[in-house]
Amino acid sequence: MTDADLAGLPNVVQRYLRFMGVVGRPRDWSFRARFVGRFRRRPDAGWAAAEAWQYNSAVEIARIFCLRIRFAHLVPVLGRDTYAHGHGRLLVKLMGRVTVADGSGEEFDISELITYLNDAVLLAPSMLLGPAASWAQVDDHSFDVTLTDGAHAVTARVFLDQRGAPIDFHADRYANLPSGLALARWRTPVTNWDIVPGRRPLPGPATAVYDLPDGPFPYIEGRFVPGSLAYNIAPGRRECPSR
Repeated sequence: MTDADLAGLPNVVQRYLRFMGVVGRPRDWSFRARFVGRFRRRPDAGWAAAEAWQYNSAVEIARIFCLRIRFAHLVPVLGRDTYAHGHGRLLVKLMGRVTVADGSGEEFDISELITYLNDAVLLAPSMLLGPAASWAQVDDHSFDVTLTDGAHAVTARVFLDQRGAPIDFHADRYANLPSGLALARWRTPVTNWDIVPGRRPLPGPATAVYDLPDGPFPYIEGRFVPGSLAYNIAPGRRECPSR
Protein backbone atom coordinates (compact mmCIF):
# COMPACT_ATOMS: atom_id res chain seq x y z
CA MET A 1 0.00 0.00 0.00
CA THR A 2 1.23 3.51 -0.86
CA ASP A 3 0.10 7.06 -0.18
CA ALA A 4 -1.37 7.06 -3.69
CA ASP A 5 -3.70 4.22 -2.68
CA LEU A 6 -5.21 6.50 -0.03
CA ALA A 7 -5.75 9.44 -2.36
CA GLY A 8 -9.41 10.30 -2.71
CA LEU A 9 -10.33 9.05 0.76
CA PRO A 10 -11.52 11.64 3.31
CA ASN A 11 -8.68 13.29 5.24
CA VAL A 12 -9.79 11.85 8.58
CA VAL A 13 -9.81 8.35 7.07
CA GLN A 14 -6.32 8.82 5.65
CA ARG A 15 -5.07 9.90 9.09
CA TYR A 16 -6.62 6.79 10.65
CA LEU A 17 -5.12 4.46 8.02
CA ARG A 18 -1.67 5.95 8.47
CA PHE A 19 -1.86 5.51 12.24
CA MET A 20 -2.84 1.87 11.68
CA GLY A 21 0.31 1.30 9.63
CA VAL A 22 -1.41 0.53 6.35
CA VAL A 23 1.10 2.41 4.17
CA GLY A 24 4.17 0.34 3.38
CA ARG A 25 2.54 -3.03 4.03
CA PRO A 26 0.83 -5.48 1.70
CA ARG A 27 -2.95 -5.26 1.57
CA ASP A 28 -4.37 -7.76 4.04
CA TRP A 29 -6.70 -10.51 2.90
CA SER A 30 -6.95 -12.47 6.15
CA PHE A 31 -5.88 -12.60 9.77
CA ARG A 32 -5.95 -14.94 12.75
CA ALA A 33 -5.98 -13.82 16.40
CA ARG A 34 -6.48 -15.04 19.97
CA PHE A 35 -8.32 -13.08 22.67
CA VAL A 36 -8.31 -13.58 26.45
CA GLY A 37 -10.61 -11.99 29.00
CA ARG A 38 -13.99 -12.52 30.59
CA PHE A 39 -17.63 -12.83 29.49
CA ARG A 40 -21.13 -12.67 30.91
CA ARG A 41 -24.52 -13.58 29.44
CA ARG A 42 -26.76 -10.92 31.01
CA PRO A 43 -26.36 -7.61 32.89
CA ASP A 44 -26.99 -9.08 36.35
CA ALA A 45 -24.72 -12.10 35.88
CA GLY A 46 -21.23 -12.63 37.20
CA TRP A 47 -18.18 -12.76 34.95
CA ALA A 48 -16.64 -16.01 33.70
CA ALA A 49 -13.12 -16.50 32.35
CA ALA A 50 -13.10 -16.68 28.56
CA GLU A 51 -10.74 -17.08 25.65
CA ALA A 52 -11.43 -16.83 21.95
CA TRP A 53 -9.88 -17.69 18.61
CA GLN A 54 -10.89 -16.15 15.32
CA TYR A 55 -10.14 -16.17 11.61
CA ASN A 56 -11.31 -13.44 9.21
CA SER A 57 -11.06 -13.46 5.43
CA ALA A 58 -11.58 -10.74 2.83
CA VAL A 59 -11.23 -13.07 -0.16
CA GLU A 60 -14.89 -13.74 0.46
CA ILE A 61 -16.17 -11.83 3.47
CA ALA A 62 -16.10 -14.46 6.21
CA ARG A 63 -15.48 -14.71 9.95
CA ILE A 64 -15.12 -17.60 12.37
CA PHE A 65 -15.08 -16.69 16.06
CA CYS A 66 -14.90 -19.36 18.75
CA LEU A 67 -15.39 -18.48 22.42
CA ARG A 68 -14.66 -20.89 25.25
CA ILE A 69 -16.12 -20.00 28.64
CA ARG A 70 -15.58 -21.92 31.88
CA PHE A 71 -18.40 -21.35 34.34
CA ALA A 72 -17.29 -21.85 37.94
CA HIS A 73 -13.85 -22.58 36.39
CA LEU A 74 -15.09 -26.09 35.58
CA VAL A 75 -17.88 -26.41 33.01
CA PRO A 76 -16.77 -25.49 29.46
CA VAL A 77 -19.24 -23.80 27.14
CA LEU A 78 -18.22 -23.33 23.51
CA GLY A 79 -19.76 -20.55 21.43
CA ARG A 80 -19.20 -20.28 17.69
CA ASP A 81 -20.09 -17.07 15.82
CA THR A 82 -19.76 -17.34 12.05
CA TYR A 83 -20.40 -15.22 9.00
CA ALA A 84 -20.02 -16.88 5.60
CA HIS A 85 -21.78 -16.71 2.23
CA GLY A 86 -23.80 -13.72 3.44
CA HIS A 87 -25.23 -15.43 6.52
CA GLY A 88 -24.50 -15.29 10.23
CA ARG A 89 -25.01 -17.98 12.83
CA LEU A 90 -24.56 -18.39 16.58
CA LEU A 91 -24.07 -21.93 17.89
CA VAL A 92 -23.47 -22.63 21.59
CA LYS A 93 -22.73 -26.07 23.04
CA LEU A 94 -22.24 -27.27 26.59
CA MET A 95 -19.00 -29.25 26.90
CA GLY A 96 -18.83 -29.17 23.10
CA ARG A 97 -21.69 -31.68 22.83
CA VAL A 98 -25.08 -30.45 24.01
CA THR A 99 -26.59 -27.62 21.94
CA VAL A 100 -27.98 -24.86 24.16
CA ALA A 101 -28.41 -22.14 21.49
CA ASP A 102 -28.56 -22.10 17.71
CA GLY A 103 -29.49 -18.80 16.09
CA SER A 104 -29.65 -17.72 12.46
CA GLY A 105 -31.67 -15.40 10.24
CA GLU A 106 -31.65 -11.76 9.18
CA GLU A 107 -30.76 -10.43 12.63
CA PHE A 108 -27.72 -12.68 12.86
CA ASP A 109 -26.67 -11.87 9.29
CA ILE A 110 -26.58 -8.15 10.13
CA SER A 111 -25.00 -8.56 13.55
CA GLU A 112 -22.19 -10.81 12.35
CA LEU A 113 -21.41 -8.53 9.40
CA ILE A 114 -21.16 -5.58 11.81
CA THR A 115 -18.74 -7.57 13.96
CA TYR A 116 -16.64 -8.39 10.89
CA LEU A 117 -16.52 -4.67 10.13
CA ASN A 118 -15.45 -3.93 13.71
CA ASP A 119 -12.65 -6.50 13.50
CA ALA A 120 -11.35 -4.97 10.29
CA VAL A 121 -11.42 -1.42 11.66
CA LEU A 122 -9.42 -2.40 14.74
CA LEU A 123 -7.06 -5.06 13.35
CA ALA A 124 -6.84 -5.06 9.54
CA PRO A 125 -8.28 -1.93 7.89
CA SER A 126 -6.75 -2.57 4.49
CA MET A 127 -9.27 -5.43 4.19
CA LEU A 128 -11.82 -2.62 3.72
CA LEU A 129 -9.99 -0.84 0.90
CA GLY A 130 -12.07 -2.21 -1.92
CA PRO A 131 -15.44 -1.80 -3.64
CA ALA A 132 -17.33 -3.42 -0.75
CA ALA A 133 -16.62 -0.51 1.62
CA SER A 134 -17.33 3.22 1.42
CA TRP A 135 -16.16 6.01 3.71
CA ALA A 136 -17.62 9.38 4.72
CA GLN A 137 -16.05 12.02 6.95
CA VAL A 138 -18.23 13.22 9.84
CA ASP A 139 -15.77 15.70 11.35
CA ASP A 140 -12.05 15.93 12.12
CA HIS A 141 -12.27 13.09 14.64
CA SER A 142 -14.85 10.66 13.25
CA PHE A 143 -16.01 8.97 10.07
CA ASP A 144 -18.68 6.56 8.89
CA VAL A 145 -17.78 3.36 7.10
CA THR A 146 -20.31 1.21 5.24
CA LEU A 147 -19.68 -2.41 4.29
CA THR A 148 -21.85 -4.19 1.73
CA ASP A 149 -21.98 -7.94 1.24
CA GLY A 150 -24.68 -9.34 -1.02
CA ALA A 151 -28.09 -8.15 0.17
CA HIS A 152 -26.75 -6.65 3.40
CA ALA A 153 -25.16 -3.27 4.09
CA VAL A 154 -24.08 -2.12 7.56
CA THR A 155 -22.71 1.22 8.72
CA ALA A 156 -20.62 2.14 11.75
CA ARG A 157 -19.24 5.38 13.11
CA VAL A 158 -15.59 5.34 14.17
CA PHE A 159 -14.20 7.91 16.62
CA LEU A 160 -10.50 8.85 16.67
CA ASP A 161 -8.06 10.59 18.97
CA GLN A 162 -5.56 13.24 17.89
CA ARG A 163 -3.20 10.60 16.46
CA GLY A 164 -5.87 8.98 14.32
CA ALA A 165 -6.19 6.01 16.69
CA PRO A 166 -9.70 4.55 17.04
CA ILE A 167 -11.13 5.12 20.51
CA ASP A 168 -14.68 3.91 19.84
CA PHE A 169 -16.88 2.19 17.26
CA HIS A 170 -20.69 2.61 17.23
CA ALA A 171 -23.27 0.61 15.28
CA ASP A 172 -26.76 -0.79 15.74
CA ARG A 173 -26.60 -4.52 16.45
CA TYR A 174 -28.91 -7.19 17.84
CA ALA A 175 -28.21 -8.15 21.45
CA ASN A 176 -28.87 -11.82 22.12
CA LEU A 177 -30.40 -11.49 25.59
CA PRO A 178 -32.15 -14.14 27.73
CA SER A 179 -35.42 -12.33 26.89
CA GLY A 180 -34.72 -12.55 23.14
CA LEU A 181 -33.12 -10.45 20.44
CA ALA A 182 -33.12 -6.67 20.92
CA LEU A 183 -31.73 -4.05 18.55
CA ALA A 184 -29.43 -1.70 20.49
CA ARG A 185 -26.48 0.60 20.08
CA TRP A 186 -23.32 -1.52 20.18
CA ARG A 187 -19.91 -0.04 20.83
CA THR A 188 -16.34 -1.19 21.39
CA PRO A 189 -14.36 1.46 23.26
CA VAL A 190 -10.57 1.09 23.25
CA THR A 191 -8.80 2.53 26.28
CA ASN A 192 -5.29 2.57 24.75
CA TRP A 193 -3.15 1.24 21.93
CA ASP A 194 0.01 -0.81 22.27
CA ILE A 195 2.62 0.66 19.94
CA VAL A 196 5.90 -1.15 19.31
CA PRO A 197 8.31 0.23 16.65
CA GLY A 198 8.23 -1.89 13.52
CA ARG A 199 4.94 -3.56 14.43
CA ARG A 200 1.30 -2.75 13.80
CA PRO A 201 -0.56 -0.82 16.50
CA LEU A 202 -2.61 -3.24 18.58
CA PRO A 203 -5.68 -2.29 20.63
CA GLY A 204 -5.03 -2.63 24.34
CA PRO A 205 -7.71 -3.58 26.87
CA ALA A 206 -11.06 -3.35 25.13
CA THR A 207 -14.68 -4.17 25.78
CA ALA A 208 -17.93 -4.67 23.87
CA VAL A 209 -20.98 -2.85 25.24
CA TYR A 210 -24.69 -2.74 24.45
CA ASP A 211 -26.52 0.45 25.45
CA LEU A 212 -29.80 -1.01 26.73
CA PRO A 213 -32.81 0.93 28.10
CA ASP A 214 -31.68 0.09 31.65
CA GLY A 215 -28.13 1.28 31.02
CA PRO A 216 -24.83 0.09 29.52
CA PHE A 217 -24.27 -3.66 29.39
CA PRO A 218 -20.58 -4.59 28.91
CA TYR A 219 -20.55 -8.31 28.20
CA ILE A 220 -17.01 -9.11 27.14
CA GLU A 221 -13.72 -7.60 28.26
CA GLY A 222 -10.13 -8.48 27.53
CA ARG A 223 -7.35 -8.04 25.04
CA PHE A 224 -5.81 -9.64 21.97
CA VAL A 225 -2.70 -11.71 22.61
CA PRO A 226 0.10 -9.84 20.75
CA GLY A 227 2.00 -12.88 19.46
CA SER A 228 -1.17 -14.58 18.26
CA LEU A 229 -1.91 -12.26 15.35
CA ALA A 230 -0.94 -13.57 11.94
CA TYR A 231 -1.87 -11.94 8.63
CA ASN A 232 -2.41 -13.13 5.08
CA ILE A 233 -2.61 -16.83 5.87
CA ALA A 234 -4.95 -19.56 4.73
CA PRO A 235 -7.42 -20.97 7.26
CA GLY A 236 -6.29 -23.96 9.26
CA ARG A 237 -7.98 -27.32 9.22
CA ARG A 238 -9.63 -26.54 12.56
CA GLU A 239 -10.06 -22.95 13.72
CA CYS A 240 -12.03 -23.79 16.90
CA PRO A 241 -11.31 -26.00 19.91
CA SER A 242 -13.60 -28.99 20.33
CA ARG A 243 -13.75 -28.70 24.15
